[in-house]
Amino acid sequence: MERIAEKHYLANGTQPQADDALSWAQETKAKMVDLKFCDLLGAWQHMAVPVRALDEAAFTDGIGFDGSSIRGWRGIAESDMLLLPDPASAFLDPFSAEPTLSLICEIADPVTREPYHRDPRRIAKRAEEHLLATGIADTAYFGPECEFFVFDEVSFALDANGSHYAVDSAEGHWNSGKPGLGYTVREKEGYFPPAPHDTLADLRTEMVLTLERLGIECESHHHEVASGGQCEIDLRYRPLTKMADQVLTYKYVVRNVARAAGKTVTFMPKPLYGDNGSGMHTHQSLWLKETPLMADKSGYAGLSKLGRQYLGGILMHAPALLAFCAPTTNSYRRLVPGYEAPVNLVYSQRNRSAAIRIPMYSAAAKAKRIEFRCPDATANPYLAFAAMLMAGLDGIENDLDPGSPADYDLFDDPSERIAQVPGSLAEALAALETDHTFLTRGGVFSEDVIRTWIDYKRVNEVGPIGLRPHPAEFALYYDA
Repeated sequence: MERIAEKHYLANGTQPQADDALSWAQETKAKMVDLKFCDLLGAWQHMAVPVRALDEAAFTDGIGFDGSSIRGWRGIAESDMLLLPDPASAFLDPFSAEPTLSLICEIADPVTREPYHRDPRRIAKRAEEHLLATGIADTAYFGPECEFFVFDEVSFALDANGSHYAVDSAEGHWNSGKPGLGYTVREKEGYFPPAPHDTLADLRTEMVLTLERLGIECESHHHEVASGGQCEIDLRYRPLTKMADQVLTYKYVVRNVARAAGKTVTFMPKPLYGDNGSGMHTHQSLWLKETPLMADKSGYAGLSKLGRQYLGGILMHAPALLAFCAPTTNSYRRLVPGYEAPVNLVYSQRNRSAAIRIPMYSAAAKAKRIEFRCPDATANPYLAFAAMLMAGLDGIENDLDPGSPADYDLFDDPSERIAQVPGSLAEALAALETDHTFLTRGGVFSEDVIRTWIDYKRVNEVGPIGLRPHPAEFALYYDA
């Protein structure tokens, strides 16, 4: 327990300023400063400077870098951009050889000095500012469940005359025929027997303790349903932008703790055929003046009218939302019936076959929330959380009725009347193309950001994958 008490982060219920971050760097004997920022697709990028090169002016004047090399950003003719470090984000990087202060940054234009409109973190902040401007609530809390696989090894290659991928895990049921100790995890039976079946508990504990030292509170960790090392670590809810920061830190920690143990982590939704995929079930609630707004004991599942309107907005805009919330072609190999995937656009209490679940673990007002189960952790959390909030607000402002709840097993219902999620990324992008006005309210998402997202995904992901021969096609058609 001593390791949990170690404090490797600066903010502690306060809002540190630049001088606080610089003083803390001296106190912790930091030698380097790592400047992290999020690209459009949701991956951290970084650069490092000696601690002596960071002064108070850097927090307001910025530090220059080449934006033309960042995915989905500027062309080479206007490539100069600025990093603006957020002193409240300071933590000690747990994986650097030398003491290193880590700062999350936002992006600004060096000419206009304005925030860069494609900066995902600024989009998230604009969503929170828009929420305040509506007067509906002052805080949107998000609590994602980011699932992932831990593999012992991975290989993949794409060539003109061939392609392959292979993953392996000692836990994988496909290894039961090899000489060994016999405790592989059966297909779809990973949730959740203890050791010796679960070989990753100590690794997950190391991940949790590292996150706690960085100020990221974790609620639990466990093995997930799939064989082959599927895991989950749940984070305690936080406001929108803060939680998006924590999701990227979470992914950074999980990957690097695994790498130090000689293993590899993927948040890819469907790396294994025939077993459950990995999602990012996202719990959400609105609060005003520290009062929860989604609770009403007289309502269905204890949910208030505002809560029903909010989930009505999520369901109405779900096809478009998934362009941001399930943003890869692989996402739609997860969103298929039969693997506990939430493909039905309905809501229910406790029912995990619905796209939106209303958890019933507690009757307390502060615990009342909705859980949108369709997203996965390949999403850019800044964009995904902001988009979900904007859809929910649209539901409240337009009094959208979510219809009747579905308190039955939707996987056994043959009805064709139940709306379902898009069947592919191409379909989700088409939905976003026709349904995005709700995102642009308050200037949260710009038309340029939405157009850039759609074009990038079509050109770099949907198109190339649609053109490439698939190994299964050889099995089906080679001798046709």
